[in-house]
Amino acid sequence: MRPQSLFPLFADLTTLKGVGPKLAELMARAVGGPRVKDVLFTPPTGLVDRTRRALISDAGDAGGVVTLEGEVEAHVPRPTMKQPYIVRLRDETGFLHLVFFNARPDYLMRVLPVGARRVVSGKAERFGSEIQMVHPDLIAVPGEIADADLLQPVYPLTAGLSGAVMRKAVAGALETAPDLPEWIDAALAAREGWAGWRASLLALHAPQGADDLEPQSPARARLAFDELFAHQLALKLARRERRARKGRALTGDGAKVRAVLDHAPFTPTGAQLRAFEAVRADLEAPLRMMRLIHGDVGSGKTFVAALAAAHAAEAGGQTALMAPTEIVARQHAGVLEALLAPAGIRVIALTGRDKGARRAELLAQMASGEAHVVCGTHALFQDAVEFHDLALAVIDEQHRFGVSDRRRLTLKGAAPDVLAMSATPIPRTLTLAAFGDLDVSRLDEKPAGRIAPDTRVVSAKRLAEVVEGLKRALSQGERAYWVCPLVEESDVSDLAAAEARHHMLGEMLPGRRVGLVHGRMPARDKQKAAEDFRAGLIDVLVATTVIEVGVDAPDATIMVIEHAERFGLAQLHQLRGRVGRGDKASTCLLLYHGQPGETARARLDIMRRTDDGFEIAEEDWRLRGSGDPLGLRQSGLPDYRLADLAAHASLLTLADEAARYETAREDVFAGERGEALRTLLYLFERDEGVRLMRSG
Repeated sequence: MRPQSLFPLFADLTTLKGVGPKLAELMARAVGGPRVKDVLFTPPTGLVDRTRRALISDAGDAGGVVTLEGEVEAHVPRPTMKQPYIVRLRDETGFLHLVFFNARPDYLMRVLPVGARRVVSGKAERFGSEIQMVHPDLIAVPGEIADADLLQPVYPLTAGLSGAVMRKAVAGALETAPDLPEWIDAALAAREGWAGWRASLLALHAPQGADDLEPQSPARARLAFDELFAHQLALKLARRERRARKGRALTGDGAKVRAVLDHAPFTPTGAQLRAFEAVRADLEAPLRMMRLIHGDVGSGKTFVAALAAAHAAEAGGQTALMAPTEIVARQHAGVLEALLAPAGIRVIALTGRDKGARRAELLAQMASGEAHVVCGTHALFQDAVEFHDLALAVIDEQHRFGVSDRRRLTLKGAAPDVLAMSATPIPRTLTLAAFGDLDVSRLDEKPAGRIAPDTRVVSAKRLAEVVEGLKRALSQGERAYWVCPLVEESDVSDLAAAEARHHMLGEMLPGRRVGLVHGRMPARDKQKAAEDFRAGLIDVLVATTVIEVGVDAPDATIMVIEHAERFGLAQLHQLRGRVGRGDKASTCLLLYHGQPGETARARLDIMRRTDDGFEIAEEDWRLRGSGDPLGLRQSGLPDYRLADLAAHASLLTLADEAARYETAREDVFAGERGEALRTLLYLFERDEGVRLMRSG
């Protein structure tokens, strides 16, 4: 049950004074939620400083925002509806006109009564021989406004929602904010110079200068730590709960694993063997494995998965490999079939395109145990699918599946072990933030003999030269990918379209077989294009980014990426990884259009400079900040409100350490300390996170 002290924070925005249903709807759109805490957890984005006072005679030349005090001398009603309503304000140095468009006269008479003194603030400008202020941002009675009121935080807004209304709602929300029990260790809070939770919240919304708006300001840092701490605590609790639950010890005689190793078409890297040893230890333990393997393009994750499947087969269990697309699922099936055949392990693929008698036959093989390894997409966890004994679930491209997807697959067996794989090297900060409940193995070695692609950055103005060079390479038996970011020409975009480029290359490369694959094609057609390219029946494959995880032709040696300036680093690296997979020299051409911006130029330069996926992942993280560079939102990376992972990476490490310390205690929620931690989890809604994370 949510602690009663948090009820005011989870109340609807309409409980705030002056906020009705319509206003609440606008506010919820601006702050990302309909509750009081959504307003409180939205930090100011700027600060308007109205503390600069001026006399009216100087106001027109002051520039920027000024605050004036004077006596309301007269109202000048507008002669016609198209003209503004004017109020004359005077001090000892002169007068200025307050100008209002579409304002109600009765309202102006009430707030600016003739003969009364008023403080006004806004941008004053000379208009001919007069000074005017159009729609003052602030109108107040002298003596009723303090200097602190002249520092006004700026919040995200939406059409129909003013800054003044938003500030009033924040002030009302702050009044309801309760004092909560302290969940931060006293020594840590003292060392960092952090005030309590409520005091930090008040300070967050009362910035005194630009420094107070920075992520590193004490108030923001304290609240960011709270958010990170709550998430890390939830992850550690999930991990502890999982470790406490019995899994199944998978043991075998090692014969099938040895057969796979002995017949492997390459020498495994040290990183692959270390990763498998960690996996084997997990499988043989009586606890459920939850391990993530991530590594560079071509670092051999599928081979580690093959060894894990062989070990599971030795113990009499089946393996399911879930992939994000049919192309990838069938490709994995082909690769695993070749690797596992020497061990007598049967591999099948089950995807949405398998219908009727064929599907029934595959389902029967799975239910009987005749199929030892099944590769598929979401089709694997449909109700009609049954395994004889699912012992190991391998999730490929882990971040493309939500927690509920993974849970539905693992329910197909009796507490199966889970091995997640990512072909995107994940920065250390993100590994901790998104996968803190998993054991992690890094594949940081590339197979021997692999030659890094020669990467060049080329202006699209040299397109004709690029095609001529491609023509020469094709005449020597090379094959190429040509990647475009759009499927068809768009009136609102100058991006090259795959269909148009496919047509152009078909004309410029007579006698060459030019294929096309994009996301809108039927799955069967995509599969055929991928298979034809792999088999050498297509010389140039024009594609959208559907090939980023999918089309695999190890002997293709040329990759052309058009509009490379529009792609993120991680995606560029993934695409480049489609070539250079064999022992032949390969080339990657990054074609840019126009004049790329500073960040785009930095990305292209990094791609030209290095082939190290881990270095590229860290640079991508640095350049993009705390956006969503790897598409990790659904994998467990929360949508932080107060924390900024790029700015608060050191706080994440602190939060991880603090969470480890707390979960080392036998009863985490005992006593006052435990009650404070429980409050923290409910405050940041990690109660649901714990329940879901337990599912794996």
